[in-house]
Amino acid sequence: MRTRVKICGITRKQDALNAIQLGADAIGLVFYPPSPRAVTIKQAAEIAHQLPPFITVVALFVNALRDDITATLDQVRIDLIQFHGNETPVDCSRYNRPWIKAVRMREETNLYAIKEHYAHASALLLDAYQAGKPGGTGAIFDWSKIPADIAPSIILAGGLSADNIESAIQQVKPYAVDVSGGVEQSKGIKDPNKIAAFMCGVKSAN
Repeated sequence: MRTRVKICGITRKQDALNAIQLGADAIGLVFYPPSPRAVTIKQAAEIAHQLPPFITVVALFVNALRDDITATLDQVRIDLIQFHGNETPVDCSRYNRPWIKAVRMREETNLYAIKEHYAHASALLLDAYQAGKPGGTGAIFDWSKIPADIAPSIILAGGLSADNIESAIQQVKPYAVDVSGGVEQSKGIKDPNKIAAFMCGVKSAN
């Protein structure tokens, strides 16, 4: 089965359209103000409005207030929510949208227990752990920590780029991969050549 691709941290309409033209299945919009890739509701609405059908628009939140999430969903075309903080399963299930839960991988992380705890998630997104940072660290974690029977249902993130994506997919065999910094020319500004190289690596791995 083809590995799906999400390009996250989109801040400009042209970057979203380039990503889709180059084969991305989903784009990620970051609603976490401390992030250098954060967008406002107005920016996000303008980006999402221009997108063609059959592309998944993902909204990323980190311990956001319920009213802020609801306001975003009311004003922006959002197909899927990505929770990247300490949200409980109840928190994640409030919004009448499919959702995924990010897991920051540590040495002691028990993916079986987390998968059971977040049983209603569409998927778990596995990212590198770095103290004080909820994501977007650009770091890679030990992929061998992912059990083979869980791997086909997860989204792999954390330090992916054109240089390692082929080996990552071949080793882990995830359902999808998520990239942000690995396809940028600067934070929040995507590089179409890097996206093209990344997509080429995904295709080669498949």
